[in-house]
Amino acid sequence: MTQHKNLYKKYFLKKKSSLSDWKLFSILLAISISSLVFVKFYYGVEWKELASLSFYQNMANPSIRIVKIKEGLRKEEIAEIVAKELGWNVQEQDDFINAHLALNLENLEGRYFPKTYMVHVDQNPVAVSKTMVGEFRKQASKIKRPKASLIINEDTVLKIASLIQREAGGKHDMRLISGIIWNRLFSGMKLQIDATLQYAKGNEKDGWWPEVLPKDKNIESPYNTYLYNSLPPGAIANPGIAAIEAAYNPQKTTCLFYLHDKKGRIHCSKTYEEHKRNIERYY
Repeated sequence: MTQHKNLYKKYFLKKKSSLSDWKLFSILLAISISSLVFVKFYYGVEWKELASLSFYQNMANPSIRIVKIKEGLRKEEIAEIVAKELGWNVQEQDDFINAHLALNLENLEGRYFPKTYMVHVDQNPVAVSKTMVGEFRKQASKIKRPKASLIINEDTVLKIASLIQREAGGKHDMRLISGIIWNRLFSGMKLQIDATLQYAKGNEKDGWWPEVLPKDKNIESPYNTYLYNSLPPGAIANPGIAAIEAAYNPQKTTCLFYLHDKKGRIHCSKTYEEHKRNIERYY
């Protein structure tokens, strides 16, 4: 790379406008790199996709829409995003939400893989759903799983991954939260996870992830992990690959409780008494 750079300099310095030409070249190079970095991080595109000519051809195609799906959304939120980008009507949006019925499958919540998709404007809701679920299967198949996990049902892992995705402060504490969730399940404790209450009470009018109030712990719903033992009947969100990996590979811990302080740092404890002291300390 250094040799090529020196050759460029040598060539431009021979010309009268050498300095300005070299500056122009440097500026154009910087702009190109900046554009690539922007596309990479704004749309969440992998580097290997950026290196593909078809990626840029698709971007230039007026019939293609870029649909960015973030981690941790529920399928109704994903439906709203896709509907906005593809110009769907209410019925088409509902068809996407209920695509599992058309495909004769169980609820697909949790299997709409979060990433940036390039979707043709004429693609129907069921086809878009199949694309996202297909991507989930593709990515999930790449995850390295410990031998012990081979006996664990994928649905169970996906439920736990969705809880991790909604509860974690970032990738750095996902495996710890996974370990605590597994500890609670193995000990027969109620999970008592606020994100499940949000899922139970969330709606289009009041918001899909509303604030949890003390009275919400009495909501009559199978997703209320304050009332019912074990996991909810289904995933509560669509997790990313890190959360799924964490569900399969929990951190070994003796903790049963956790909280995040105002700076987003996680603090776990072995007993409820310790947990109460953490609440007093950090809130």
